[in-house]
Amino acid sequence: MSLLNRTFRLQDVTIMYFTALATLVLILVASYQAPTRAVNPLDSSLEPRGELPPLPMPFHVPLDPGGDLQLAWNVSYAAQEVYFELKVADVRHGVVLGMSDRGELTNADLAVLWDNGTKSFFGDAWSDADGRVSQDQHQDYQLLEARQTPHGFHLLFKRPFSTCDPRDYVIQDGTVHIIYGLLDRPISSLDRLNLSRIQMGVQRILMLLPDGPAPSLPPDVVTLEVLAPNVTIPSQETTYWCHIQQLPRNMPRNHIVMYEAVITPGNEAIVHHMEVFECSPDVGDVPDYNGSCDDKMKPGELNFCRHVLAAWAMGAEAFYYPPDVGLPIGGPGSSRFLRLEVHYHNPLVLSGRRDTSGIRLFYTPSLRRYDAGIMELGLVYTPLMAVPPKQQAFDLSGYCTSKCTQTAFPPGGINIFASQLHTHLAGRGIRTVLVRGGKELEVVQEDQHFSTHYQAIRTLRKMVNVLPGDALVTKCTYNTEDRGGPTVGGFGIMEEMCVNYVHYYPRTQLELCKTHVDPGYLQKYFSFMNSFQGRGQCMCGEVGVTEQYSALQWDQFSSEVLNSLYNTAPISMHCNQSSARLFPGQWDNQPLPLVSSVLQEPLYPCEERMLNQGG
Repeated sequence: MSLLNRTFRLQDVTIMYFTALATLVLILVASYQAPTRAVNPLDSSLEPRGELPPLPMPFHVPLDPGGDLQLAWNVSYAAQEVYFELKVADVRHGVVLGMSDRGELTNADLAVLWDNGTKSFFGDAWSDADGRVSQDQHQDYQLLEARQTPHGFHLLFKRPFSTCDPRDYVIQDGTVHIIYGLLDRPISSLDRLNLSRIQMGVQRILMLLPDGPAPSLPPDVVTLEVLAPNVTIPSQETTYWCHIQQLPRNMPRNHIVMYEAVITPGNEAIVHHMEVFECSPDVGDVPDYNGSCDDKMKPGELNFCRHVLAAWAMGAEAFYYPPDVGLPIGGPGSSRFLRLEVHYHNPLVLSGRRDTSGIRLFYTPSLRRYDAGIMELGLVYTPLMAVPPKQQAFDLSGYCTSKCTQTAFPPGGINIFASQLHTHLAGRGIRTVLVRGGKELEVVQEDQHFSTHYQAIRTLRKMVNVLPGDALVTKCTYNTEDRGGPTVGGFGIMEEMCVNYVHYYPRTQLELCKTHVDPGYLQKYFSFMNSFQGRGQCMCGEVGVTEQYSALQWDQFSSEVLNSLYNTAPISMHCNQSSARLFPGQWDNQPLPLVSSVLQEPLYPCEERMLNQGG
């Protein structure tokens, strides 16, 4: 009997043990599958969770080419948070929205809504180097509301700029690469999801846009629409379309005070970005043209239509000039010809789609106090500057020197209120810094995730005053890991540029403030490398710079020596007036400005807490 009782006791203990173990497993599985913000997408009676944003969602962009996914957002600079609203026409079994450095599906920061066949969950997640998804231990995406409407499913959530979680993306000024996708089947848990196995897309936006009310327009404002003339969008993924449009004859001088995009309904997800250029007044006549910008038969005069008047990219809002500033258009000394350039991004290769998109200019005959000016900073378009092959991050810097600003600026200096950054395909980042007394004073504009496929004029949240004697340094970072030969500077898309077109007032005669390495010192580099690599005497005077770069054997040593040359050798300065003539003075063989990098990156609240706690 005692043995029987002992047997029952052992059975009881065994049952209790396995019951407890099973319960623990269920708790762990449930805690893994169901984040703290679980929702049922079919339940329209859900109450809002947490504090709703204080303002409507002023910024919005279509994500997918079909327009079934719409992203809107609002920014709270006081709380350093971004509020997101994701609208999904057909949510199916879930949706993925994420951010990554350059739109990769790997090492991405994700917000995921998914269902396992019976319940739905929302959570903060991340993808590894193979695209496999895991739930983040720190749930930094806070769900505020989820609801089904007749027009689709709406998801409202927020996240801080920085979470201090190493797996989370830090939201900064500049381009943000958004990745997105829909789930077409249930998944039992997030670790069953691999982004490389579902259809995903990428969209680029400027997320941290300036807040505040838009300036009012004058009562006598007039509009001019520069539109594509009923273009049939080519059935290919990428097209750059050019169209020449004329201003009215004898148009007097006016001021552009605002412009906005005009998008043909239904093409919101295909019209990627647009620019309006003024042609050079030195070109008396520009032939009519309406066709591909890459057509070899296009009129050569189009190459002289490069003066930017307006630029828009997907997600950008209307652009306003400061209240007492306007951009001159018309009148003596200007061109009657404008060039519209539209980038069509058509990844679904749709055919037969018609488009009349463009940009609407708002101008006034009541001239404002200040003319706005546009000035080019950075590097001269020349093969003297080059990026070696197989480089993960190679920096080139161009200088607007103190000597040039002292020569060209008025006593009160200029005020930069916007800028447009520009590189070609290898560009990864751009940063322009104001230097005063040899020390970095403040960042004018920066984009650490720059893409040549996303270019717009960006309004600065804080205007920058540049005084005579100040310097402006523009540094570009390039990646050439996929290239077997050097990439030289130039106009071709496989060549490179490093430019910041700054918009400022009052307008001066200084239109181009850029540099390149001194040619004589570059020839010394070629001579040294030819000798070091055993190639005999350098034939430097007999071939061009591009050929000399191509003839070198590129390895870590030759790349490091070139980088050292760029960072120490004298420079040639282009301090050019609007007439393309240099200001009087000696501008060649100038010493490289010495700049102390004293700027500290701003701390986010979580970083300050970590420092205060000794973390």
